[in-house]
Amino acid sequence: MRVKNLLLWFTVLGLMLALSVGNGMCEKASSTKGKMYEQIQLFADALSVVQSDYVEEVDAKDLIYGALDGMLSSLDPHSQFMDPDMYKDIKVETEGEFGGLGIEISIKDGLLTIIAPIAGTPADKIGLKAGDRIVRIEDESTKDITLHEAVKKLRGKAGTEVTVTVLREAEKKILDFTITRAIIKIESIKDAKILEDNVAYIRLVEFQEKTPKDLRKALNKLKGKGMDSLILDLRNNPGGLLNVSADVAEQFLPVGSVIVSTKGRIKQQTAVYKSKGKKKYLDFPMVVLVNGGSASASEIVAGAIQDNKRGIILGTKSFGKGSVQTVMPLKDGSALRLTTAKYFTPSDKAIHGEGIMPDIIVEERKIIQEKPVDIFKKIEKVDSEKEKPDAKHSKEQKIELEEKEKIEYDAQLRSAIDVLKGIKTYEKIVSKK
Repeated sequence: MRVKNLLLWFTVLGLMLALSVGNGMCEKASSTKGKMYEQIQLFADALSVVQSDYVEEVDAKDLIYGALDGMLSSLDPHSQFMDPDMYKDIKVETEGEFGGLGIEISIKDGLLTIIAPIAGTPADKIGLKAGDRIVRIEDESTKDITLHEAVKKLRGKAGTEVTVTVLREAEKKILDFTITRAIIKIESIKDAKILEDNVAYIRLVEFQEKTPKDLRKALNKLKGKGMDSLILDLRNNPGGLLNVSADVAEQFLPVGSVIVSTKGRIKQQTAVYKSKGKKKYLDFPMVVLVNGGSASASEIVAGAIQDNKRGIILGTKSFGKGSVQTVMPLKDGSALRLTTAKYFTPSDKAIHGEGIMPDIIVEERKIIQEKPVDIFKKIEKVDSEKEKPDAKHSKEQKIELEEKEKIEYDAQLRSAIDVLKGIKTYEKIVSKK
């Protein structure tokens, strides 16, 4: 009786789904209904056999969850079924705090790939890098693993450890990392400061609900300190919320500028996002830094700045994750994360699988040069002056020297500063004519 009732329920479900698909695609309604009904009937038959003949009794919910998981993972690497616990975790992530290692992962070229480690998290501190291929988790191969399965294996209670083995293709190395899980608290703005010659620097590590507000606050603070140009660092930023990326980009674009468009199968999935009438930051040149760990929302911002000719994109080609995942809650607390559209830049270039190509390509290798001859002597001199009346400034001076040293050994950042200095010098020359 239980099997018959379940079969009847799926037959009714098949009719409902067929009608639903038919309503959305009127021109193919009759054929779609028939095909969908046939396949739902096939699924119901298979479910009935499993329920009646499998060696052990299986809970119907487990069977349905397993089927949904398989169905969604067969579509693309980013679509997935989330059980109630996983859905809760996803909601916590968008609020900026969750448990885990601090990495954004994806399936790329059939391999479990780190998009980017999140700044300041256990994964970042231990040395995992964007582009690392996770080939084993706790000595278990990740071949054919789904994102859902990978997330379940990597997450756990704070304080527990997990060992991952990665292939670092650039170095042709297989590396093992044992990482202690932690509660991940993410501040979307990691650094906001004046570097030199009134060049401001903001490092944006992830796009969260509060990011636009935090960015405006940082920009206003830097303006008060004399900012006349800006470096927006989106390197190793794995992305975040679509509406947030639009809110970030529009702060630098005139009203009415196209930021990004999405294109899907149905009308509701196709939209064009434009800059609205909010406070703008248009009166200074800017450079946006990107690399292979810049994905999704980062690519939307970079593409909008590039295509609207608002600034210069510098670094290396971005990751190329330009698809829209819509989370659709189900009545039992589970949810579907379904790819419903793809992103396109203002000039109608696809982001997915393509990435954003910088205007100026600068590799991430460190600048190979001798350190300033006297930098350590200067630091020693600062230390020796701690007992003097102005000793309260010695620590600040030392930090400043160390900061300058870091800049000199970051090729992309150094190049961005030089580009902005060049632009400002040119503008001064032109204005005098």
